[in-house]
Amino acid sequence: MKDRVAQLLAVGREHYTAGEYDRALTALSEAAELGHDFPDALNMLGVIYHSQGRFAEAEKSFERALAINPRYTEAALNLSVTYNDRGKYDEGKAVYTKAVAASVGQPHSLDRFARGKLANMHADLGGAYAAFGLSSDAAREYSKALDLCPEFADLRVQLANVYRDMGMYNAAIAEFEQAKRTNPNYHAARINLGVTYYSLGRRFDALAEWHEVLKAEPEHKSAKLYIRMVEDDNAPMPGSALPRNPEQ
Repeated sequence: MKDRVAQLLAVGREHYTAGEYDRALTALSEAAELGHDFPDALNMLGVIYHSQGRFAEAEKSFERALAINPRYTEAALNLSVTYNDRGKYDEGKAVYTKAVAASVGQPHSLDRFARGKLANMHADLGGAYAAFGLSSDAAREYSKALDLCPEFADLRVQLANVYRDMGMYNAAIAEFEQAKRTNPNYHAARINLGVTYYSLGRRFDALAEWHEVLKAEPEHKSAKLYIRMVEDDNAPMPGSALPRNPEQ
C-alpha cells in the first residue's frame, strides 16, 4: 500500500510541475482516497480544483493541508484567496493576516514561493493605492514587498516611480540605481531613471541611460523614441510629453 501511495504521489507531483493538471488530479486523488494525507499533495489538489472553478473542493483541500501543518504558508495563502473567491472575506482576511504574522521578523525563513506570493500581494495592494493617488500608502506596500523579496527589480522600479510622483527625486533615483544593480537586464529601470532625469532637466543624464539600453537592445522602442524626442530641436520641455510610468 505504501509503495502504491508513494508511486501515485511521485507521478502526481511530476504532472503538477509540468502543468498537466488533469493527469496530476487523477494520481493525487487516488493517493488521497487511499487514506494518506500529505500537506503538499493536498495543496496541489487545492490548486487544481481552484483552477477548475471547484472552489468548495479547493477550500476543503487547503483546510486539510493546514490542519496537518498549520505553518504551511503556501496553503494558507491559497486558502485565503479561495475564501475570497467564495465571498468569505472575513475568513480570507484572518488566514492572510495569520500567514503574514508568521513571517514578521523572519521573512526570509519562508520558502521562496511563499515570500514571492506575499510580496506580490503587497505589490498588488500598492498598485491599487497608487491608482487612487494614495502615494504614501502605495510606497509603504511596495516597501513591504521588497522587504520580502529585495531581488524583485520590477517592484523596486514601481516604488521608485511612486517616489518620483511624490517629488522625492533622490529617493526615486536611489531605487532605480538599486534596480539596475539587482538586474542589469531589466531595462525598465534605466528607461524610468532616464525619464526622471529628463523631468529634472538633466537631459544628458537621461540620454546616457537610454543609450545604455540601446547598447543592449538596439531595437528598444521606448529608448529610441525618447532619444529622438530629446535630440529633436523641437523637443518638449522636461516632463511635458513623456508617459507617467513607462514600461512598468
